[in-house]
Amino acid sequence: MGLFDKLKNIVKNKNNNEQNKETEESYDKGLKKTREEFVSKLSLLGIKYTRVSEEYFEELEDLLISADIGVNTVFKFMDKLRNRVKSEKIEDTKELMEVIVDELFIIYVNNESLNTSLKINNEGPTVVLMVGVNGVGKTTTIAKLAYKYKQLGKKVGMIAGDTFRAGAVEQLEIWAKKTECFFYGKDNTDPAGVIYDGLNEALKEKCDLIFIDTAGRLQNKVNLMKELEKMNKVIAKIIPNAPHETLLVIDAATGQNGIMQAKAFKEITQITGIVLTKLDGTAKGGIVLAIKEEVDIPVKFIGLGEKMTDLQTFDIEEYIYGLFKGMMDD
Repeated sequence: MGLFDKLKNIVKNKNNNEQNKETEESYDKGLKKTREEFVSKLSLLGIKYTRVSEEYFEELEDLLISADIGVNTVFKFMDKLRNRVKSEKIEDTKELMEVIVDELFIIYVNNESLNTSLKINNEGPTVVLMVGVNGVGKTTTIAKLAYKYKQLGKKVGMIAGDTFRAGAVEQLEIWAKKTECFFYGKDNTDPAGVIYDGLNEALKEKCDLIFIDTAGRLQNKVNLMKELEKMNKVIAKIIPNAPHETLLVIDAATGQNGIMQAKAFKEITQITGIVLTKLDGTAKGGIVLAIKEEVDIPVKFIGLGEKMTDLQTFDIEEYIYGLFKGMMDD
């Protein structure tokens, strides 16, 4: 059995109940633009070149770069592909397709045991610090995560640590009301002070999970680093070993700029996972592979639509299957 069929069976076995079928449909719909752009071109390449050649490799390289997999990642990938073609004596481009999928899978997994779940604190509330530049969908991501964990029976709290951006506190409060979550926030005041008071109130409310919004300024990295350091100290003072997760929110449509943001934030604070938003609105879905390869931070959640249920826990098998579905199902 080839990798196409194995992946198809894994995904189908996972999704044998209604809730998991929704996950498959969400990946299918959310990766539609990337699939139509990337896989259709890959199919045409297989028609144009039935035999593996250097010309085929050159066009494949351009295609992978255009999918925003990242230049460095693509170069490494192409070296591996050429080595496998040589060692396995592959001549037919159809046969090579399976190797391409295999190697893309290996790039992401890289012999690691991947855990995309939130690190849950068993001795009190779990604190999740949300970071990212303005406009990436950080506040709506908090709302979607809150909704997700409310559905799992958790009592969820939101703290507005983005205290100076106009409307930021009010926006988070509206989402807290919509999702029926605890909320704490104050405008135009020290974010660390708000977080201190908010966490104490969340403890009184017996919240299981607390999401903290932060300012999205990256222009002055030194100031942001100091602000995040102060926040982390305050959080750890009230809840030992917190924050348990620091999630970086990136807009998938920004492509390589998103990778630059990830590298910049990694320099100033410890990022434990990435949330890729608006993946459904771009044909550059290859950014998922580029981020893991270039920044070495796991993608934990992906936004595949506007509905509350469209924020999905990242699953590499669902992702690869969703990307190549049209070819796999042929």
